Parts: sequence; structure tokens; C-alpha cells
Amino acid sequence: MAALGSVGSAVVLVTLKVILAAVTGSLGILSEALHSILDLVAAVITYLSVRVAEKPADAEHLYGHGKVESFSAFVETGLLLLTALYIIWEAFNRLLFRTVHIRPSLTAIVILMLAMGIDLVRARALQRVAKKYPSEALEADALHFSTDVWSTCVVILGISGAWLGERLGVPWLGMMDAVAALGVAGVILWIGSRLGKRTIDALLDVAPHGLREQIINAVDETEGVLQTERVRVRRAGQRHFVDVTISVPRTASLEQAHAASDAVERNIQRVIPADVVVHVEPRARHNEPVFETIRAIAQRRGLAIHEISANQYDGRLFVELHLEVDENASLREAHERATELEEEIRRATDPGTRINIHIEPLGARIGGAEEMTELSRAVQDFLNSLLAAEYHELVDCHEVHARSVEDRILVSCHCRMDGNLPITQVHDLTAILESRVKERFPQIFRVTIHPEPVEES
Repeated sequence: MAALGSVGSAVVLVTLKVILAAVTGSLGILSEALHSILDLVAAVITYLSVRVAEKPADAEHLYGHGKVESFSAFVETGLLLLTALYIIWEAFNRLLFRTVHIRPSLTAIVILMLAMGIDLVRARALQRVAKKYPSEALEADALHFSTDVWSTCVVILGISGAWLGERLGVPWLGMMDAVAALGVAGVILWIGSRLGKRTIDALLDVAPHGLREQIINAVDETEGVLQTERVRVRRAGQRHFVDVTISVPRTASLEQAHAASDAVERNIQRVIPADVVVHVEPRARHNEPVFETIRAIAQRRGLAIHEISANQYDGRLFVELHLEVDENASLREAHERATELEEEIRRATDPGTRINIHIEPLGARIGGAEEMTELSRAVQDFLNSLLAAEYHELVDCHEVHARSVEDRILVSCHCRMDGNLPITQVHDLTAILESRVKERFPQIFRVTIHPEPVEES
């Protein structure tokens, strides 16, 4: 609607100025008429480009049709410059080589002031709509009408000078019309150069000044992101498109990496509404702990490991871990995987690192279990007697379950303790309790204790 209103306004202005140019013979008014004809062409181009730019993306235009607005603004700039060159040529021709009789009048001045008022109203209306719905085409159209305000003002001064020269008998005042035309051309060249630079920048995908730095700062502050690797920004019509590459810890799970990329998208959209694509790169942390390095190697190879420990032994690093392999694998196949894992760990740490890998089958089946009630009760009484006599940090043990699974007896239980205890101390305590239970009940194959803070009981 704003673009269509500009077309109507331009038709009115062209009609007024063409009639005045024919009646007065003023080059200033003629230049203004040409400028308004250009505005009419530009308004029509703007109207058509805005309609095309609204179309959504399709199979051939994956980023939409927004660049049509930039192209139309570029065409309008070319028309502006051509008009300015014609006005300059005609002005110097009148000043230096031939004389044209001008017939100025107060009526012409009043009509020009009316035209200037129409330009002012349309320019403000277009600027308001262009700001509300970011549009280069509407902004260029607003720029056209705003230049008309200044150029019409210059022409009024020129025609007024010619009118005064005729009334006062001062012939040289008639030259003010051609001088005013040169002023109009100067305004057109100045505004056209600014508009041309902006449209070329848009067509060449030049990022708005400072926007890339704002996006990098927003991404770097995102939780889970190690660093912003690359940022690319382009604009097509009203929409911005941002491509960003981030690095995350290589031990992060797929869900953690996805959560980080979602957070990056949200933070970028707080800076500028945009269509954001995030590419994630796994990276090692600075001064990455050896345990994290080992987990990253195993994760990259698709291996399940646990019970990792590392010690300095005889001047070298000694690493132990448990490797889970397919229960249907042969010893040869399992050993090959373990050897490959050892070699990569040595390459990542130190060639002299000693590594011992315990190989066990990867749990893949859910077996049946038979509850052993009496043994459960006996284990619970034994644990609580230990707590009362020796381990005062612990409150009690409960939910003890002994089960017979494939000829093995497994025991699990919950132990409540002070929630302020460090987890290392808690782990040591549970390990001691597990050993004591297995000493007291040799038939038990494995004991698993779940620690929980007493305040959550």
C-alpha cells in the first residue's frame, strides 16, 4: 500500500511539474520534472519489487526473492545518475552557449511549494513503513521523495531569483535558474552515490558494520561453546541469514552439542532476527585432562569404556580401563580393538604410556532374576551394624535387594549419608562397604551401592 501510494503521488507531481516547465521554460523546473519522472519509474519498480520480494523461498530461490529489492534500488540509482548528468549538461549549455527566456510567476512558485509538501508527506510515510518492515526498495523510494524536497526548494529559489530579476531589471538574476538546476543535480549525485553504495553492498552480501562482532560476542558467551570458529552474514530483502561454526568439547554428547547449537541460535536472534544455521566442530579443550582425552578417543571409535584410572608409575603414566565389546566377538577380535585403542591413547598422550585394558562383554540382554529375600535381609542388617559401629558418616542402608542372575548373586542397596561430604570420600566409603559385604558373604558376585544425601530421605 505504501509503494502504491508513492506511485499515485509521483503521477501527480510529474503532471504539475511538466505543465510548469512548459509554461515557464525554466530549466530548474524541467530538471525537477525529469527528477519526478524518475521518481515515478522508481515508484513503479518499487511496487513491483516489493510484491516479488514477498514470495517465499522455492526450489530455485532457496534464500527467497528478497534480493529483488536490492536490484530495484540499484536500477533506481542508475536512473538518478543519468538524470543528474543530463541536468548538468543542459545547465552549462544555458550558462555558457545559449540563452533561454524564462517566464516565472508567483503561481509557479506556489505550485512548486505544493509539490514540495506532497514530497515531504510521502517521504515521511515511506520512511516510517520502511523502518517497520525493513525494506531497501521502500527506503530507496523514501530517499527519492526526500531529495525532491531539497531539490524543489533549490528550484523555488532559482525561479524566485528569475522572477525578481524580471521585476527589478537585473538580468543576471535569471541565471539563478540554471545555477539552481546545478544544485538539484548535485543533490541527486550525492544521494545517488549513497544509495548506490548501499545497494551494491547488499548485492555483494556486505555485512552491516559491527554486526559480525556482535554475533561473535553473543556466540562466545553461550554455555557449552568453546569458541566461535566462523561467522557469515548475508541479507536478502527483509531477512538476514547467518551461518556460524562453533567448537564444542569433543567429549560432548550429540544431545549436548545440539543443545549448544540451539542456544547459539537463540542468542543470535536476540542480536538480530535471522535465519540461523549452526555447524558444530568437536575440539579438545585447552589443557584437556588425560581422562577426557581417553574418553574422547573411545567415543570417536564407538567403544564403551568405564573404570578409568591413571597413575604415575616408574616415571611413566600408567592407565587402566575396562573395555566393553560385543558378547559374540572372539578373543582375537576383542583384542584387536583393545590394541588399536591402546595405540591411539599413546599417540595422544605419550609413547611411553603403559596401558592395561580389561575386556568384558557389552551388556545387551535383559536376563531374568530371582529375589533372595533372606540374603537381602542379612546384608541389610550387616551393613547397618557396620554403620553403627565403624562408619559414623553414614546414616543407614535400605532397599537392599539380592538377586540371582544367571548363576550369579547380585546385590544392590541405598545408603544415606551427609550431603556435604565430597564425592571422592563418598566413593571410597561405598567401595569399602562393597568389599566388606563380599568378605562377609563370599557367594555374592557383585555389590552396587547407591549413595544419597540424608536430607532427601
